[in-house]
Amino acid sequence: MASFNKIILMGNLTRDPELRYTPKGTAVAKLGLAVNRTWKTETGETKEDVLFIDIEAFSRQAETIGQYLKKGSPILVEGRLRMDTWDDKQTNQKRTKI
Repeated sequence: MASFNKIILMGNLTRDPELRYTPKGTAVAKLGLAVNRTWKTETGETKEDVLFIDIEAFSRQAETIGQYLKKGSPILVEGRLRMDTWDDKQTNQKRTKI
């Protein structure tokens, strides 16, 4: 069976992008994204929640993000989900980040 890993998100940056370079010279931009969702309950009450997502961009795309975007900028992101797993040295527990 074929698989598919694609996500599209639209929101606003929660902080200025952090631009850095790997030892091999590849640009990496780290940014925070807030995605707001508003809906009405069965009683007509308006509710809202916010999803906060950490995002990484690479190469030319990272350089463009670092040059033109800042905290509060609206942005549409298209990419794929990736999972990182590590051992937290303070709590001695496995941690996971998507």
